[in-house]
Amino acid sequence: MFFTRGAGAHLVDVEGRHYIDFCQSFGPLILGHADQDVAQAVRLAIEDGWSFGACEPYSLELAEWMCSRLPWVDRIRFVSSGTEAVMSALRIARAATGRSQILKFEGCYHGHADAMLVQAGSGLATGRIAASSAGVPDGILADTLVVPLDDASALDRVFDEHGATMAAVILEPLPANYGLLPQRSEWLHGVINHCRTAGSLVIFDEVISGFRVGRGGMAEEFGVRPDLVTYGKVIGGGFPVAAYAGRADLMDHVAPVGPVYQAGTLSANPVGMRAGLAIVEKMDRLDGWRALNDRAAQFCSRLSTAFTDVRASIDIVSHASIFWPRVASSQPVRRVDQIHEHQRAWYAKFFHAALRRGVYLPPAAFEVCFLSMAHDDDILRSAVDLLADAAEEAGTP
Repeated sequence: MFFTRGAGAHLVDVEGRHYIDFCQSFGPLILGHADQDVAQAVRLAIEDGWSFGACEPYSLELAEWMCSRLPWVDRIRFVSSGTEAVMSALRIARAATGRSQILKFEGCYHGHADAMLVQAGSGLATGRIAASSAGVPDGILADTLVVPLDDASALDRVFDEHGATMAAVILEPLPANYGLLPQRSEWLHGVINHCRTAGSLVIFDEVISGFRVGRGGMAEEFGVRPDLVTYGKVIGGGFPVAAYAGRADLMDHVAPVGPVYQAGTLSANPVGMRAGLAIVEKMDRLDGWRALNDRAAQFCSRLSTAFTDVRASIDIVSHASIFWPRVASSQPVRRVDQIHEHQRAWYAKFFHAALRRGVYLPPAAFEVCFLSMAHDDDILRSAVDLLADAAEEAGTP
């Protein structure tokens, strides 16, 4: 499909058809498409010049806004993608600890740097692990350990064997790249306790959840101070903006202060910086996170009831303004291997049934959906009816 325009909660395709959009560019558009305040900030930025190759005040304004509201962030460096942010945070972790190994969790996505394109077929990373992409050198695999989410025994074993050589653990505190897999607070704090004991750093990947679930993201929600954290999506609002941030002593490893090199010609460009600042300031001014999360909770409740009414065996998993329609399960789903085997086949039917009714969902069975401030009550009530009809057409998984 090809789209020519986005406006608020809607997308318009090349043939002029309108769709209620629950993809929202995979999450950045928390205010909706083409928000007028953000558009005005971008117009002013373009009039002033969109790339200087020199210092400018706009990145400082956004950095100061973020640092003043995130107690675990002393320093921040802007980049152009979540992949860059993660790659740089891992480099800092290795430099600061003098260790090489990284632990990640099955089903968590941290961009397409080689070291993060590794998945484990079983619980513990012993022996050879298969990469999830061609072109990843064997040498990279040896330094990337993978265990399942919510598996305390596997976590104990990997720290027993590799704790002394583990530079960092990187995780999505709200895994949202292989379905929405909310984690137990007890398990997450167990991960952090292991890290503190082993001297490994804690890296939160909040590229999706940061400034989406709330001003302080999942770190605030869990009451955790990660050592390093990566951000993206909402802080650029659809422009290529991401960041890595954290404690001063760790971030001071980055050049020119320290020996860890990272640079990007178009990182912290004035357009993205001013757009990002306009978004977070507006959300703050409107008490937008509370309002949006309340609206999302009401919508997901109505949608769940509507699915029950049409006898669709579908769960709506939600957290803040993120939701995921999945084949129903009698147990909480916190790991990839707990997702129903028919999720992919059912979602394909549901996606196309929704599309025919004018609702655009993320086009893969394991991608999550997003609400924006532009999804008002009238739009959401209409969406409930349309999605219930689509679920009825898609049939029993």
